[in-house]
Amino acid sequence: ARQETFDAGLRKHMLSIYNYMTSGVLLTGVVALLAAQSGLAVSFASGPLMWIVALAPLGFVLSMSFGLNKMSKGTLQILFWSFAIVMGLSMSTIFLRFTGESIAATFFATAGAFAGLSLYGYTTKKNLQGFGTFLVMGVIGLLIAMVINIFLQSNTMAMAISFIGVLIFAGLTAYDTQRLKMEYQYLRGTEFAGKAIIMGALSLYLDFINMFMFLLQFMGNRE
Repeated sequence: ARQETFDAGLRKHMLSIYNYMTSGVLLTGVVALLAAQSGLAVSFASGPLMWIVALAPLGFVLSMSFGLNKMSKGTLQILFWSFAIVMGLSMSTIFLRFTGESIAATFFATAGAFAGLSLYGYTTKKNLQGFGTFLVMGVIGLLIAMVINIFLQSNTMAMAISFIGVLIFAGLTAYDTQRLKMEYQYLRGTEFAGKAIIMGALSLYLDFINMFMFLLQFMGNRE
């Protein structure tokens, strides 16, 4: 009976994370589409606004991560939805570079891959936590390579970065799912559990969005 209660609580906890994450992704998509259709995306493609909408999402992530202990659950919720909106504005420029059909196809391909990888992370008996450090180092290496390629402007390097990026965030999807599942046994019944749901949703959201953006470089048809 105790195990059944634990399993039911775990399912509810993970479902709440997925609900937040899915709602955030959909909100981002709707905002991106509306910004593109209204012409706002053009103003975000260059000039000062480009840097504001590009860097603002990072500011939200850092605020939520470093201010987690001091913030209430309500504040985190507001920041999460605000982050999703700002990400939508930032991503609206992809409609200027890729066709709507290829963006939609990439989105559904990402959704299918994400679902499979997350299911694997949730059900596998293999401990994936050892890959965490390796994957985080991979993300750091990826960021360094992207900065270098800003100056090199190499198409070959850009494709290599995209390929590696898809693999890294595919791994992080499975890893983060298992991590969130394992953390539940320490969080259940605590005041922090509600905050953990929002932060867990943020982790999976970032995995999904990054996998989508890197995959778009392969599947996207240029305008």
